[in-house]
Amino acid sequence: MKLLLVEDNERVGRFVKKGLTEAGHTVDHADNGKDGMYHAVSASYDAIIMDRMLPGGIDGLSIIEALRMHGNQVPILILSALDGVDDRIRGLKSGGDDYLIKPFAFGELLARLDALMRRSQSVSVETMLTLGDLSMDLLAHKVVRAGKPVALQPREFKLLEYLLRHANQVVTRTMLLENVWDYHFDPQTNVIDVHISKLRQKIDAGFPTPLLRTVRNAGYMLTDRE
Repeated sequence: MKLLLVEDNERVGRFVKKGLTEAGHTVDHADNGKDGMYHAVSASYDAIIMDRMLPGGIDGLSIIEALRMHGNQVPILILSALDGVDDRIRGLKSGGDDYLIKPFAFGELLARLDALMRRSQSVSVETMLTLGDLSMDLLAHKVVRAGKPVALQPREFKLLEYLLRHANQVVTRTMLLENVWDYHFDPQTNVIDVHISKLRQKIDAGFPTPLLRTVRNAGYMLTDRE
């Protein structure tokens, strides 16, 4: 799994990252709330391990609430020394999927992560993605806008699918390179610009409301909001 660990305690962070890496996972580690939020919104993770109390101007629960507010349903395991019933209830109500109290055994953390992934994978598979009058049938491999078929090349289809799955969110060039083209670096190519331009012509040209927008100095967003 690709995991994000947000933990400010150096010893705990080092211990957890080492154990997860040895278990075969890829781990990004942020030691403050600001960096944790940046990682959480700018990359795609299979799960997030989130400490509650963090430096950096934003705490763990605020990060979780922000992610859920924007439709990000990544499984989140909360780590905290706050062990009261009310503390656990607040953590779960904020959008956390599980709550592990410090100190903890690493084996239990690993088992809880595995359980989170099993639950998330058991959710029924989506076959239709929609945004406003735009719809994508994943099984039939067809796209329709306002009742009109939209013919897409395979890469354009994959690009639109990713944008639809992250609708109303800013999607960065790095996210697209890693998830649509499988590049883990920026090869200084205009491949994204070319495909975005072609996709925009196909899904927006001739329609009164543009859906695919460029967010200056940030990336792109597929949205039907004003």
